[in-house]
Amino acid sequence: MAANGSTTFLDHTSAMEVLKEYERRDGLDIRDLMDSKAQGGLTYNDFLILPGYIGFPASAVTLDSPITKRITLKIPLVSSPMDTVTEHEMAIHMALQGGVGVIHHNCSPDEQADMVRKVKRYENGFILDPVVITRDTTVGEAKALKEKWGFGGFPVTESGKLGSKLLGIVTNRDIQFETEFDKPVSEVMVTDLITATAGVTLLEANKILAQSKKGKLPIVDKEGNLVSMISRSDLTKNLHFPLASKTKDSKQLICAAAIGTRPEDKDRLAKLVDAGLDIVILDSSQGNSMYQIEMIKWIKQEFPDLDVIGGNVVTREQAASLIAAGVDGLRIGMGSGSACITQEVMAVGRPQATAVYNVSSFAARFGVPCIADGGIQNVGHIVKGLALGASTVMMGGLLAGTTESPGTSFVSREGKLVKAYRGMGSIDAMQDKKAGGGGKDAQKSNAGTARYFSEGDSILVAQGVSGAVAHRGSINKFVPYLAAGLKHSLQDSGMTSLQELHECVENGTVRFEIRTASAQLEGGVNMESYEKKLYA
Repeated sequence: MAANGSTTFLDHTSAMEVLKEYERRDGLDIRDLMDSKAQGGLTYNDFLILPGYIGFPASAVTLDSPITKRITLKIPLVSSPMDTVTEHEMAIHMALQGGVGVIHHNCSPDEQADMVRKVKRYENGFILDPVVITRDTTVGEAKALKEKWGFGGFPVTESGKLGSKLLGIVTNRDIQFETEFDKPVSEVMVTDLITATAGVTLLEANKILAQSKKGKLPIVDKEGNLVSMISRSDLTKNLHFPLASKTKDSKQLICAAAIGTRPEDKDRLAKLVDAGLDIVILDSSQGNSMYQIEMIKWIKQEFPDLDVIGGNVVTREQAASLIAAGVDGLRIGMGSGSACITQEVMAVGRPQATAVYNVSSFAARFGVPCIADGGIQNVGHIVKGLALGASTVMMGGLLAGTTESPGTSFVSREGKLVKAYRGMGSIDAMQDKKAGGGGKDAQKSNAGTARYFSEGDSILVAQGVSGAVAHRGSINKFVPYLAAGLKHSLQDSGMTSLQELHECVENGTVRFEIRTASAQLEGGVNMESYEKKLYA
């Protein structure tokens, strides 16, 4: 003991030993925190994660996490299937950054399938289904194909099909300044080709392509028939986007899309699968229904290689029904989204933090990953959703203001640059006739009315609102900011991975604290005026 005046202190070198005298670790474990009888229903703002020990740099933190039983993402971020959030541009760039985008279904089946196709064709390993043309294809037709698919460089074969003798390639340069649209491509195509033989590995083919300085490398069999291709643009994308979410076999970007649970959605899904879909999300505000359970069983029987995510759910009982039906993942949330008013109007739902913990802890026993969907306003909310057991987090309003979301930016009355954003339960979304097919029965095929079981209603009851959100710039800057913030948060918690976070929450190593209203005020900005820049 050391004395200081009249006060006696313990030897400072014994601090770690003295800490063991306390019966409990500081703070609350996850079970005490999420005890509904004691705490009530909690949102993300109602608690904090207590800091741990930092023994590593933030760069050492890994964010790999499963979105389904069979598919894992490098970054646990997912864009919502809303018509003001995710179309093919968002899906492409979310996948390039290591997450995934879920394409909305408030459009015709053909339009949605076309968006899936654009995502799948954006990046490839071996291109097993290249767009092939014949020598008689005209320059005008080749230009139209480039406009349709968003890329050029079409192989020319005798029959215009894969498996036929390769004659040449038509590149962008060959047709860019051609004004005779009726001229056959045989007069402008490149015939001096560098090829690789079938059986070559992707690594070997990429080396040949890099040395050739060509844009495309056709892969041919011994008879000179085209069997596949690789593209220089894909090689470049590999360098620029090392975390990109890709399928193991084709090396194409992973694509997800939403459908409803009506009989006609089975035909829609068939078109999406034909376009290359990897994950389907059954889009419903209340997933525990006979419609969804029947649809899950049908999909697992008809498309066993397709991963199915069910939802939305907020209770163990809801989750159990869908897990028993065979889902590969669950989507958690009801009424917590920034544009959703389900809890207010329907008096049904659950505070999001409580919902995420109860459902994900139950689903974990069956190896079913969960998406925390809704209520995400900042990096801290992402961290909390993951700490409560979710494997990924879905965002709508947070991404609606980015460059890659559908729609155009405009200046608000306050002089701020914004983009339109609406909930799928808003009257605007449910009355969207173009999205519903444009006919007098458009309401029956509208994604908004289907999600909220309102197809046959004579009076639509809104469960969402329409408005605008601040412009946030490109996904290619915003998502890396979210990922960097997530890594630093895990570092503060002393966790090197999301798997370790889940394990340490479960065993009580990670601790929490309830935030009172005054504590939330204390944790915010308390200044007369300030400028809040999120990243630089």
